[in-house]
Amino acid sequence: MTSRKIFTASVLAIAILTIPGIVFYTADRPLHQRTSSIAQSPSTVFLPSPAFAQIGDTASIADITAETIDSVVNISTSRTIKMQNNNPFMQDPFLRRFFGPNQQQQQQQEPEEQEQHGLGSGVIVDKSGIIITNNHVVDGAEEVIVTLHDEREFDAEIVGTDPQSDVAVIRLKDAPKDLTPIPFGDSDALRLGDVVLAIGNPFGLSHTVTMGIVSAKGRSGVRLPTTFQDFIQTDAAINPGNSGGALINLKGELVGINTAIASQTGGYMGIGFAIPSNMAKSVTDDLVAEGKVTRGWLGVTISNLDKDMADAMGLDSKKGALVNEVMEDSPAGKAGIQHGDVITKVDGQAVDSSNRLMNTIAIIEPGEKTDLTVYRDGKERTVTVKLGERPGQDQLAELAGGEEPGESSEVTGGLSIAPLSSATRSNYNIPDEVDNGVVVTNVDKGSPADKAGITPGTVIRGVGQNKTVNSVSDFTDAFNNAGEKVLLYVWQQGRHRYAVIAKND
Repeated sequence: MTSRKIFTASVLAIAILTIPGIVFYTADRPLHQRTSSIAQSPSTVFLPSPAFAQIGDTASIADITAETIDSVVNISTSRTIKMQNNNPFMQDPFLRRFFGPNQQQQQQQEPEEQEQHGLGSGVIVDKSGIIITNNHVVDGAEEVIVTLHDEREFDAEIVGTDPQSDVAVIRLKDAPKDLTPIPFGDSDALRLGDVVLAIGNPFGLSHTVTMGIVSAKGRSGVRLPTTFQDFIQTDAAINPGNSGGALINLKGELVGINTAIASQTGGYMGIGFAIPSNMAKSVTDDLVAEGKVTRGWLGVTISNLDKDMADAMGLDSKKGALVNEVMEDSPAGKAGIQHGDVITKVDGQAVDSSNRLMNTIAIIEPGEKTDLTVYRDGKERTVTVKLGERPGQDQLAELAGGEEPGESSEVTGGLSIAPLSSATRSNYNIPDEVDNGVVVTNVDKGSPADKAGITPGTVIRGVGQNKTVNSVSDFTDAFNNAGEKVLLYVWQQGRHRYAVIAKND
């Protein structure tokens, strides 16, 4: 089969999320394949004058920059992708008939090879050439080239990736002996208002330094395709190309890996997100030692409490994680955890949300015994659980009867989706005979999905005429690979129908 190579424009690596109407995309996707997303709207925090006590009591910004900038690198990647041949003449029914059936079939079946390039940042953390970056910077890369601050270039290999945290580790193949690793700092010790520096390669502009403060901690619910979220929020300027770069405190320590921005334009608007260094270090240690990440696991599905739930249970606050289901033969089940329990502490450490519980359990080694403080029937009790190892996504999908409970995805078109599971069936009264698909959980008002009549509770069972959807990833892949107008086969309000979503409407 004949193919031709097409060089696409470089993709600057950063995950971008939006307050309504803004795009989310990563380095592994061409710019025309974008996914809508909605971020939480945090309170605005304004950066005070830099001439305040905290800076006055430490080394100057210039000194800190000089000590750390050699540790931040530029990462360029390339990979070959196949795109369906979209000859414009073949889209017109009148012109299509002149090509004949054989050529029509060839045009439809022979994809073109395109070489896609990406740009991002990384941080040297070990003299042996170990570099931390984002998973979305190197995901699917066939070639990885690292450029140091002094412009020397080196080939690199991917040591391991962890899509669930968006952390990846690469290693220089022929690491020089004069590398400058940056020391890890304690991200848990950060306080709101602490001054931080962001170093990276925004828009391909090598080794750019910006300054801001920590404007929030523990951000979760950010519509990114990651399971574990505990983001540091900062107003240090972060832009496309900063992904994988360093967030540094005034001691010159690495406290975060820059990952995403909230923006209405695709550029800096004062809100950026970084993976805490404590999480990044834990993931990095596992990837270097074993090539994979090992996490603790309870075997429950959980959710946050709202005020009405807390009042009904006699709780003084809505802090904690509500157990919705306990998986069969899971560590939690064997320890006696029950659905309806509210987990408020792990080994004495307060749990304020379901996300906090998941992150706390994940960093504990499988096999360790953990004391959970549980609220049940108006009383607190302690339950000791011997944690298991968190299964892979496929195993979790099997255990949960679909995909991991609570997993959702925001896609272009203005809709959010979740797996077809026992929980979503119950929430939206979906009958058993609807045995495949994904469930729409939210539709943005005025979006293409809204215009197409899609509503929460709709089950998307297929994309195109014959592509069956069985999972969130099935749908996302099919949607992103479809043309500008996407044909959906849906179950809605007791009947099946087809609907069309225009991506750029």
